[in-house]
Amino acid sequence: MPKLSKRNSDHAKRHHTPTINNGAIASHLEALLTPAIFAQQKYYKQLGLRDRVLNLPLMVAAVLTLLWRQVPGVQELTRLLAREDLLWCRATNVAQQSLSERFLVFPAELFENVFKDLLPRLQLNWQQRLKRPLPDSVKFALCNFERIWIADGSTLEALFRKLKSLEGLKTGQLAGKICTVVDLVNRLPIEVWFHTNPAASETNFVRVASPFGRSSFTKFTAC
Repeated sequence: MPKLSKRNSDHAKRHHTPTINNGAIASHLEALLTPAIFAQQKYYKQLGLRDRVLNLPLMVAAVLTLLWRQVPGVQELTRLLAREDLLWCRATNVAQQSLSERFLVFPAELFENVFKDLLPRLQLNWQQRLKRPLPDSVKFALCNFERIWIADGSTLEALFRKLKSLEGLKTGQLAGKICTVVDLVNRLPIEVWFHTNPAASETNFVRVASPFGRSSFTKFTAC
C-alpha cells in the first residue's frame, strides 16, 4: 500500500459556513470593545486614514467575527457582512477584493492599541468576579514574588497564499514569530510581540510592558 502523506490538521477545512450568531456574546463584546475603539479614533485620523466604509469599527468587528464565528475566509466574510449585522456594525455591501486589500494595508498597530486599551478593563473584571482557587504552587510563589509572568514564543506556520497579492511569495514561507507574556495568576496577556523573521530568537523581544509604565527595557529568555 502506498504511504499516505502527512497532512497538517490545521490546514484541513473543518467547516464551510460560519457558526451561528449569539446575541449575549455579541452584546458583551460590544460593551467591552466600543469604548476602546472610540479611544483610537483620533489616532486613526492622525494616520491619515479616511472614515470610509471599511473604517476602524468595521475592521475590528470583521476580525473578531472571523475568529469568534470561525468564518472560513474573506469570501464568506463578505457574504456574511452583506446579509447580517456584524456585532456593532450594520450589514454592508462591499466588494470582496476591497475587503481583501483593506486587510493587507490596514495598520496592525490600531488593533494592538485597541487590545492594550482593553486589558485594564479585563483585569478589573477579573478582580471583581469570584476567583477560582489558585494552585498551591502559584500560592507559594506569590509569597515570594509580587507577580508571576510566563513567556512563550512560537514560529507562525507557512502562509496559505490564498489572496492574489500573496501568490508571488515562496511556497512554505513561514509567517514570522510571535511572543507573548502572560500573567499566570489571572491568565491575561501582559504583552504580545511580533517579528517578521521566523528564525528570530525570543531574546530579541526586549521590551517588556509593565503595569507601572512602559519605559523599562529588559532582555528575557522564553520559559
